[in-house]
Amino acid sequence: MSPELLRGDPVATPILERAGERVERLREEGTVPTLGTVLMSDDPADERFVELKHETCADVGIATRDVRLEPDAPAERLYREIERLSDDSGVDAVFVQAPLPDHVPLSAARRRLDPAADVDCLHPTNLGRLVAGEPRFVPATTAAVDRLLSAYEISVAGADVVVVGRSGAIGRPLANRLLQDRSGGNATVTVCHSKTADLEAHTRRADIVVTAAGVPELVDGSMLAPEAVVVDVSANRRPDGTVVGDVDFESASERVRAITPVPGGVGPVTLAALVENVVRAADRSESD
Repeated sequence: MSPELLRGDPVATPILERAGERVERLREEGTVPTLGTVLMSDDPADERFVELKHETCADVGIATRDVRLEPDAPAERLYREIERLSDDSGVDAVFVQAPLPDHVPLSAARRRLDPAADVDCLHPTNLGRLVAGEPRFVPATTAAVDRLLSAYEISVAGADVVVVGRSGAIGRPLANRLLQDRSGGNATVTVCHSKTADLEAHTRRADIVVTAAGVPELVDGSMLAPEAVVVDVSANRRPDGTVVGDVDFESASERVRAITPVPGGVGPVTLAALVENVVRAADRSESD
């Protein structure tokens, strides 16, 4: 039998509809929710990710500011642009597209963000609140995985979950969120990464595998347990323009009980979760 496809659009649509209603109310009150994005890359995939954010914002009435820097520009230029957007009273939320060029430490960039505008939870203050279980914002991808599993009634409580990838933007926040004592949490979480000695030994015993490594088809069906659930966060663009995940979809589909398609799985929900965070940042009645 074919696995259940965990499609993102049915989950994202009601989130966007609610966000649109809140944007309309805010506009009536004189506030135009505005997202500033910062891109320091000439990678077509990164450029497309930013464009999708702008398109989704436009769909619900959120205004955008688009800042783009050459990837070889000095790090100080990026810092200045982040600070400029963070200090602008007309900008409610700031999103910095990662990864950044090698000469720009993410740790230095994230400290330039205003925590109240940091809708993807990069600033140390917001990361600390997330780990403490009192998040100002839940990072968009982390929220998307949470919402997707909940919508398809896949419980993580008591489950063995393997997260493949330990990035500060996705892997670590997601792992922390899954293990917290809360609705949608209480999983037993293992985080695998490039130094993991035997990746297959971990993925084969997992009830749920979440991949966020950015390595095309790193995991195939032989590395998964029968009846496992697979959530593939990555969207890797090949030289021919096709987009694939970290999981070999064809071989995995012969073995697992549920899997996200790539594209069309986590991506739409991530965009919706980001929009939701922007609206929250713009709604002063929710400020903390």
